[in-house]
Amino acid sequence: MRWEGNEQSDNVEDRRSEGGGGGGGFGIGGRSIGIGTIAVALIGGWVLGINPLTMLSMLSGGSPAPQAQHQGPAHAPPANDQQAAFVSTVLRNTEEVWGQIFREQGGTYQPARLVLFRGATPTACGTGQSAMGPFYCPGDKKVYIDLGFYDTLKNQLGAPGEFAQAYVIAHEIGHHVQDELGITAKVDALRGRQSQSQNNATSVRVELQADCFAGVWAQRSQQSKQWLDPGDIAAAMNAAEKIGDDTLQRSAGRAVVPDSFTHGSSAQRQRWFNTGYQSGDIKTCDTFNARSL
Repeated sequence: MRWEGNEQSDNVEDRRSEGGGGGGGFGIGGRSIGIGTIAVALIGGWVLGINPLTMLSMLSGGSPAPQAQHQGPAHAPPANDQQAAFVSTVLRNTEEVWGQIFREQGGTYQPARLVLFRGATPTACGTGQSAMGPFYCPGDKKVYIDLGFYDTLKNQLGAPGEFAQAYVIAHEIGHHVQDELGITAKVDALRGRQSQSQNNATSVRVELQADCFAGVWAQRSQQSKQWLDPGDIAAAMNAAEKIGDDTLQRSAGRAVVPDSFTHGSSAQRQRWFNTGYQSGDIKTCDTFNARSL
């Protein structure tokens, strides 16, 4: 992916110097999820998705406890930080692509902010922890990522490559697009009116649509930039495979239980990313009315 020299976004907030420390797990109701068990974490909806506290709330029918938001000044990443520069460049391109798509539909896209943190950080959806993996919080319209997750993606999950990393960002921005389109609010309204298995099934459709939106971005981005190298799309497809619920459940030594899926199987995630990539059209991403996923 030939990203160097492209414009970077101003919507990146660097909180890494304020890190709350790594190592520890994320506890809810006596349970703790550590970064070493990140494969198990996805089973609960805690990797590559909406904020895990929001997801937990959706699955239980409750509401997450309000949390204090970040009060300090927003800092931009240092100019010589190569990894932050990559993230900023990809984010900027998502802003350009989604801005254009929204204009084509007669709307206006309001970009999300992306927060780099280390260890833990306050969000409008609860305390964000590195162990959660990247997530989007609808409460403050921000994407949160500890860049250490990319090491996990490469070394533990077997998904190397810069475009695999770009896919992660594009997926999270896909959740912001859902928020901008009013989809998140409609899904939120279902809380408490569905069984847990129904909520899981709804969550799968939310996540697969974000994958499809990531594919739309990839296609439209390549049209305008011609910056992808051979193998980049394959890297994203590989990442989609590695983070499928069935693959992660097997990796964690668990039985594959489709009713427990919250993000979709490997095949489903690949299919919907590819659907968006082949079409470049958000209309093909209606996972909620799709007869089969």
